[in-house]
Amino acid sequence: MAHFRLKDAVHENRLFRQRILTSAAVVLALTLALVARLVYLQIFGHEHYAMLARDNRVKIAPLPPTRGLIYDRHGRILAENVPVYSLEIVPEQVEDMEATLARLQRLLTVTPEEVTRFRQQLRRHRRFDSIPLKLHLSDDEVARFAARRPFFHGVDIHARLVRHYPYGELTSHVVGYVGSIDERELKRLDPTEYRGTTHIGKVGIERAYEGLLHGHTGYAEIETNARGRDLRVLREVTPRPGADLHLGLDIDLQRLAYEGLGEHNGAVVAIEPASGQVLALVSKPGFDPNAFVYGIHRQEYQALQRSPDRPLFDRTLRGRYPPGSTIKPFVGLAGLEYGVIDARREIFCPGYYQLPGVSHRYRDWKKWGHGQIDLKDAIAQSCDVYFYDLAHNLGIDRLHDFLDRFGFGRRTGIDLVGEKAGLLPSRDWKRKVFHQPWYPGETLIAGIGQGFLQVTPLQLARAVATLANRGRLVRPHVAAYQVSGERSVPLFPDPDEGRVALAPRHLRTIVDAMIAVVHGPRGTARRIAKDLDFLIAGKTGTAQVFTVKQDEEYRASKLARELHDHALFIAFAPVDHPKIAVAVIAEHAGHGGSVAAPIARRIILHHLRQP
Repeated sequence: MAHFRLKDAVHENRLFRQRILTSAAVVLALTLALVARLVYLQIFGHEHYAMLARDNRVKIAPLPPTRGLIYDRHGRILAENVPVYSLEIVPEQVEDMEATLARLQRLLTVTPEEVTRFRQQLRRHRRFDSIPLKLHLSDDEVARFAARRPFFHGVDIHARLVRHYPYGELTSHVVGYVGSIDERELKRLDPTEYRGTTHIGKVGIERAYEGLLHGHTGYAEIETNARGRDLRVLREVTPRPGADLHLGLDIDLQRLAYEGLGEHNGAVVAIEPASGQVLALVSKPGFDPNAFVYGIHRQEYQALQRSPDRPLFDRTLRGRYPPGSTIKPFVGLAGLEYGVIDARREIFCPGYYQLPGVSHRYRDWKKWGHGQIDLKDAIAQSCDVYFYDLAHNLGIDRLHDFLDRFGFGRRTGIDLVGEKAGLLPSRDWKRKVFHQPWYPGETLIAGIGQGFLQVTPLQLARAVATLANRGRLVRPHVAAYQVSGERSVPLFPDPDEGRVALAPRHLRTIVDAMIAVVHGPRGTARRIAKDLDFLIAGKTGTAQVFTVKQDEEYRASKLARELHDHALFIAFAPVDHPKIAVAVIAEHAGHGGSVAAPIARRIILHHLRQP
């Protein structure tokens, strides 16, 4: 018997309805998703997507600010912006970059260094940015390129403002210079503020005040076509120029100090004691900072680096020298303050000094000695034996602590980058560095500014300014005030950094002794006192650069130039109302009284006789 399967209409109807409902649900869900997306795009995401769409047709071009200018204390410009013709390339418009660069090198004087810098910038900029290849075109180069311009698609000449330093090497260390932004600097710079900026302060004031001098970048919204070509400017936000900076520096004084060093390398620092303003900050030799703005040639840079005169080295902030006898006024003051000596106490100077039970003789610069001598004459005549004895009685601990009060061994905090601390030795320092105890003989030579003791010219100037201020410490600073628009803002309204507690009678004794150095009949700098109608308080120094053995005699005529003594001089004037404090170091120039003191005299005279 055959079997028949009866059709289940009820089941099929149920299955059909389920399928219809499922399909409807899917369609409804998809419809709801589309509606939700439409609502999001039209309402919630409208602004975002409108901006994206707008960006597709609008290009944001940075407008770099004009860098602030730098002036000296009399308003003479030390760093300016000058217009130059710049050869620039828009990468997206150049079909074959390598061939174009090769043709430009054949047509113009484009150096390999300039091509290298261009390639570096090429990696950092967008393809529609105009990138400088050569910053400073001569008139002849402009004419040559103009004649062939139609054959260089994407290459053009633009006018740019670039930095120029009219005083060249005179201000190379203190004002510094700007140079092309490198990869390392690019990582730390604000990309918004530095879009369109190609240069940044590298050293000196240019680096220390980069934030003020640079200004704020603006931008232009430029409508472009489908190929990214500019059509018109839709909106422009004007850049805000950098602030102008006025320094306490006097460029005439700077020139006088630089030229005064003559054939000698060295450093000169002049400070206004009351305000801490730096009047002159000279490190000789200098270099031409303008060469760094346009990109110095490799050979020129290597020549500067290899020069034995070290023109790139800032001696005022980083040079460390033995202070020689210029330290004696401070050691004498320590003796008075600690009660180790009386100003009227005399000792006998036979021309050498011996520690008890030791055969070694510590020599005086005057072989036959000074005879009976007190503190005032010991400073005026720079008697070494007096200060050997005083340092021995003080001990290194008290000597260290007292010199520390004047800032020796510490950075002054000047508003420049790269200052060194010098070296004020102590027992702990020697134990830590050499793993050795401190020896009494080392205290003796520290007392005359030799041995481990090393100071920077800036420290020395600040210390003598503290004597001029009768113990008041001020922070030295190069910048005086900034000007933005019509607004002038002082940068160091309160330069005070405390006071060295000193008995006025002890200070008067030391200042009188320093006056005798210049105006006394046997003062070591008496030659500079001629025709002065005011008093200078000073101290000469002659610092050895190598140790003369016990059985040898120092003869400069038999030694190489680099083994000659350094000549030093510190001073302030006028004594009762000091307006200037000076420190001069002339390397390998011999005696401080004959070389360094005359330089200080010219600087002081010029400053005091200005209207």
